[in-house]
Amino acid sequence: MSKLKLIIKREFLAKVRNKSFIIMTILSPLLMVGLTALIVFLNIKNSEEQRTITYVDESQLFSDIFIDTETTTYEDLTELGVEAAKVATQSSGYYGLLFIPEKDTITTVEKTIEFYSEDAAGISIITGLETKIAKRIRNIKLKNLEIDLQKIEQSDTNVTILTSKFSGEKSSKIGSILKMIAGGGFGYLIFMFIIIYGTSVMRSVIEEKTNRIIEVIISSVKPFQLMLGKIIGNAFAGILQFIIWIISASLLMVMLAMVFGADMSALSTSSPAMSPEMIEQMKQSTEGNLTLVLQEIKNLPLAAMFFSFIFYFLGGYLTYSSIYAAIGAAVDSETDTQQFMMPVMLPLMIAIYVGFSVIENPHGSIAVGFSIFPLTSPIVMLMRIPFGVPPLQIAISMLLLILTFFAIVFFAAKIYRIGILMYGKKPTYKDLYKWLRY
Repeated sequence: MSKLKLIIKREFLAKVRNKSFIIMTILSPLLMVGLTALIVFLNIKNSEEQRTITYVDESQLFSDIFIDTETTTYEDLTELGVEAAKVATQSSGYYGLLFIPEKDTITTVEKTIEFYSEDAAGISIITGLETKIAKRIRNIKLKNLEIDLQKIEQSDTNVTILTSKFSGEKSSKIGSILKMIAGGGFGYLIFMFIIIYGTSVMRSVIEEKTNRIIEVIISSVKPFQLMLGKIIGNAFAGILQFIIWIISASLLMVMLAMVFGADMSALSTSSPAMSPEMIEQMKQSTEGNLTLVLQEIKNLPLAAMFFSFIFYFLGGYLTYSSIYAAIGAAVDSETDTQQFMMPVMLPLMIAIYVGFSVIENPHGSIAVGFSIFPLTSPIVMLMRIPFGVPPLQIAISMLLLILTFFAIVFFAAKIYRIGILMYGKKPTYKDLYKWLRY
């Protein structure tokens, strides 16, 4: 046990004293916050960009629906005709020209409307115009059918369905969104940690094997102790780096908001795909439901999420790091690892895709199956837990993950023990199978 502690300490110190580790620990929060600030800034500038759209309405049915907004100005060029309007729009540097021809029927008109622009028009612009025109055409058709538009407008209503569980507990769409964000965030965090620090273990083994340092080390310790020490040591270094990233990034975000007055909510509300009306509705909805949001956060199974995150965080990392360590011991260079990486990456990729897809149905058979299967459970189960998972399923999932970890460590140690001293030969799956039988 004392030798294992020494190996863990050696791996931890070697990792945290590495120049690249120190540089990335310092730079990563700066890059993340800087990138976020840049996205916010660009979105704000993009939403503030003024556009002028000209239109030629030969039908004389739509002129009054084009009302100027803070970002869009409309100019009527109907008197010029479509060809002259094209030239005028292009020479003036305007955004584009909307052409509404005159036809015999309104049905023909709606199929022949065109928009001309120098480059491909933005989706939000076209969608906004389509919405305006479609509403007017709908009113014209209703009027032609001698239907009272005023009564139709009075009959329009918005319905909000209140949702509750059979136990009487209230729920809402906001709660579902919060659960999706929490589950998806935790799952993706584990995925990134396994990829980054699992490969770090593999590179460390390859480096020591290439430098022949490994031959000296295993003369004093058992290969299993060396492998386990590397895994745990790198895990501690990774956890330390993640904690530093989270704290420093949070402080930088707060400082950025205080010093520059940055409104980070602009990241979502300044999206060019959202109309001013949609942004205003979202703001009103947020202000009106702030109490509900706080209540939904309280209703989340925070304790279960926290402890489950720690368990699956460590369980998933230790399981996959054992495989990475075995791969590193079996090869002589990092280029030789490619043939073994796909079987390792496949369960993680499936877990991510399945996890995000089963958020819509967290208690379906697919969600339950992949949240219990040990190689995908660290990600999928964490995505399910915010929605409420029966304790029995969590217990089975955890038990299977523990058993799988010990089984993988046992077999990985066999490969590690033999592969660590093998040089000059590119191993195959057949070779690995033979090593497992020794």
